[in-house]
Amino acid sequence: MKRKYLDFEKPLEEIEKKIVHLHETRKKKNVDNQPQITQMQQLFRETTKQIYSNLTAWQKVLVARHPQRPHTSDYISKMLDDSYELHGDRICKDDPAIIASVGKFRGRPVVIIGHQKGKDTEENIKRNFGMAHPEGYRKALRIMKMAEKFSFPIITLVDTPGAHPHIQAEERNQALAIANNIYEMSQIRTPIIVVIIGEGGSGGALGIGVGDVIVMLEFAIYSVISPEGCASILWKDQRALTEAAESLKLTAPELYKLGLVDEVLNEPLGGAHSQPEEMIKILGDYLEKKLAELCSLNINTLLEKRYQKYRNIGIYLTENQELL
Repeated sequence: MKRKYLDFEKPLEEIEKKIVHLHETRKKKNVDNQPQITQMQQLFRETTKQIYSNLTAWQKVLVARHPQRPHTSDYISKMLDDSYELHGDRICKDDPAIIASVGKFRGRPVVIIGHQKGKDTEENIKRNFGMAHPEGYRKALRIMKMAEKFSFPIITLVDTPGAHPHIQAEERNQALAIANNIYEMSQIRTPIIVVIIGEGGSGGALGIGVGDVIVMLEFAIYSVISPEGCASILWKDQRALTEAAESLKLTAPELYKLGLVDEVLNEPLGGAHSQPEEMIKILGDYLEKKLAELCSLNINTLLEKRYQKYRNIGIYLTENQELL
């Protein structure tokens, strides 16, 4: 698939065009221009490093939303053997905005649950752009309970602008579905790893976002509201997107500093969308190590650590250094 370049990546697009032209010239005219190709490839890498080491918060939002970033289905298909997708909440219907599969991850039975965006407009409409209805969260919880029964570790992949805001979702009790998931996930007696792979939007993310470890990919975002919503409410002006994104502190390094995520996982040079296979391998290696660590803990110890983790979020010191 041809790479789609964001506006700030245009210098890379121009370099790629020159590399393609050099390859075509070499093939058609049978000339040895490998030194020029190598030089341009090196320039491409250096320019990529320069661009991605100086991204603004808003540019990171655009990277997190890039349509060619690996989606939940990509991670499942590449990381699980003998996988089987599970459907339905047993109350209303199936929700394609959240998918779940059981299978073997490097020899270990696991369950992977995640938001699923589309790869094109048609699939995005089918998947509701990754915005789940209440039945999606109920499906997720049903499968988490199944994982608990068989002591399968749970991996959740968060990638949503938020829960679906339509009146139909409210009629089917969207808020209760999310709140119930948060409550239940705090007590599920099996290890849970939460990975924010793209957008972590508001309650839509929290509905499958409670776990023993929360890890963010380097250019993922996690926020109570989108920059567009924040700009509209606080500035009354969509042109304030850049300022809103900066103010929200929604990037991985900022959230790690605030203690809201436990680890930040570096993406390949140029972001996950530029090297999806490499990103899937990086996450797989991380998960293998982290699962071995969590599964070695006594379940009561694991639950106590999970409880203390969330109790400690929001603790701060005053000028008098009194713990609040």
